Amino acid sequence: MRTSILSNAIAGAVCALMLSAPGAFAQGQPAKSPTLDKIQKAGTLNCGVNPGLAGFSMPDDKGLWLGIDVDLCRAVAAAIFNDPTKVKFIPMTAKDRFTALQTGEIDILARNGTWTMQRETELGLLFTATNYYDGQGFMVRKKLNVTSALELSQASICVQQGTTTELNLADFFRANNMKYEVIAFATSNEAVKAYDSGRCDAFTTDASGLYAERVKLANANDHVVLSEIISKEPLGPAVRQGDDIWFNIVKWAHFAMVNAEELGVNKGNADEQAKSIKPDVRRLLGVENEFGKFLGLSNDWAMRIIKHVGNYGESFERNIGAGSRLRIDRGVNKLWNKGGIMYAPPIR
Repeated sequence: MRTSILSNAIAGAVCALMLSAPGAFAQGQPAKSPTLDKIQKAGTLNCGVNPGLAGFSMPDDKGLWLGIDVDLCRAVAAAIFNDPTKVKFIPMTAKDRFTALQTGEIDILARNGTWTMQRETELGLLFTATNYYDGQGFMVRKKLNVTSALELSQASICVQQGTTTELNLADFFRANNMKYEVIAFATSNEAVKAYDSGRCDAFTTDASGLYAERVKLANANDHVVLSEIISKEPLGPAVRQGDDIWFNIVKWAHFAMVNAEELGVNKGNADEQAKSIKPDVRRLLGVENEFGKFLGLSNDWAMRIIKHVGNYGESFERNIGAGSRLRIDRGVNKLWNKGGIMYAPPIR
């Protein structure tokens, strides 16, 4: 009996300590986020993006930003403001992107960045989710008659500096005991131009980027993307460490889009689906429960995302899939129940 009383006393003390700790909040109390407060006061979300990667983030000829990373930022703005246009897209170089996030110049870095241990532990960032599973590959001219990356010994390779691409390139050639000449450039655009001009034999980056860059080459049909994938590149948005609620907002914006696709909820039918009797659909759309409160948002936060931006499948298809110039096969980015690995925790 004495042991039970002592255990209960200790448990009560631990709970009290947890609730009084900085950043803790009692059950039922609305969430607080310094980042969200700043954004709401400013009336806009600052999103760091790639300056010009087709399918991920690139302005069109009218200056309108398009891409799956752009859609993620618009989704967060929609959840906060019920207005996906309240985003300022800030072009970021590979060199400056992490510093801009660390210093608060941007609120989200959505720049087709690879989730790595070093970037979280050393740079103090948190990747919220993977919105595109990718891997590094190579593009070469068809006239070289190269069918495998293992045939690139002694080749000159164009690559962008300050990226995991450069590191993976070195690992691949070292692991296969092959020699190569690296020709590195500060920006991807410079690397692609050098490759297109014939300055190097091959260009390497994430496979999605190879398809995106190939459409911009002088004679796109003269080039081929090799089949080998030499790395894991889980791409996704990142935020600063230290604001858990903001981390959750960005993370669950993506998860809401994935869950919406799985549940068959899209831009065109969201209002009708709100009348559904299915509990998981009703929770997603804010008809039941109060999940928005613990994000510091309105209860229809996910409904706003879906009506303004669409579900994950819609974003994928129009930006990089069958409905786009890139026509990238969805592959492993299919939903988990469709043969892929795209998966979101449930909203419940």
